[in-house]
Amino acid sequence: MAHGAGGKASRRLVEGLFAPLLYPASREPLSDAAHLEVGGARIAFTTDSFVVKPLHFPGGSIGELAVNGTMNDLAVSGAKGIAMTVTFVLEEGLPTADLEAEVRAMSGALKRAGVVMAGGDTKVVERGKADGMYITTAGIGTPLPGVKVDARSVRPGDKILLSGPIGDHGITILLARGELDFEADLYSDTRSVLPLVEALAAECGPGIHWMRDPTRGGVATALNELARDSGLGIELLEEEIPMHDAVRGACELLGLDPLHIANEGQFLAVVSPEYAAIALNSLQQTAGGEEARIVGQVRVEPANAVLVITRYGGSRIVDMLVGDPLPRIC
Repeated sequence: MAHGAGGKASRRLVEGLFAPLLYPASREPLSDAAHLEVGGARIAFTTDSFVVKPLHFPGGSIGELAVNGTMNDLAVSGAKGIAMTVTFVLEEGLPTADLEAEVRAMSGALKRAGVVMAGGDTKVVERGKADGMYITTAGIGTPLPGVKVDARSVRPGDKILLSGPIGDHGITILLARGELDFEADLYSDTRSVLPLVEALAAECGPGIHWMRDPTRGGVATALNELARDSGLGIELLEEEIPMHDAVRGACELLGLDPLHIANEGQFLAVVSPEYAAIALNSLQQTAGGEEARIVGQVRVEPANAVLVITRYGGSRIVDMLVGDPLPRIC
């Protein structure tokens, strides 16, 4: 389970096995999407799988999540999604009504995103082998003009922006399973972040150095990957990180770090300091970005690490997940 959690074990699996054998010639840092040149044209390409239980949860469902997650990976790589494909892995005995509901949810998400479904595939496995349904996708997009996302372009002094409150999706899924004696009025944040990315690109494209949507492993894992890829340090201000009270309360009750909780509708951006105020304003003036904040900055030290300045004036190093305290939520 740890190898699928998006933390240290996942990174070791990718860097120790997949990367050396499947793309040994690549010199690019690992990211959410690959930018390729095909026939003289630049395209962005990504692939993803969605395994979530329950299939439907407050604020969304696996079908909608599959579209939004795929398009968000393209968006934070600096591209606008235009088409995708889908594979359904269905469990024997899945009610037809449940399948239809997810296909309808996917159709609605495609229309909202302005994305074409170009093809797909279906497989059925034995009862008890797939939690009802698994979905795998591939997405293709076109690069946004003037935007180049690369961890190697990050510099000390760059500012870190967060588009909105963290932890809603992960905690919503835990509550939806009915495994916790805890009630909260929470909804998954699943949505397309493309409108926010486009607003940011329009106002300060040259100043954008890096972006990522903090899904598996949350904000902590995404920023630890940035620290490692850039060789620099990340300083986060805990007081500035937006979070709903219900998420904070659930994390305190369960002993979880909200920085490790999955999100499905937020993104992080690193921009040069001269663009920081413009970038923040562009997000806050765009629907869905009203709670965006500057939550930290890039530093020389501590190299390859994320340092959190707590609300009480202390500090702590926040590392990538070793295990998976939140299985099957994205």
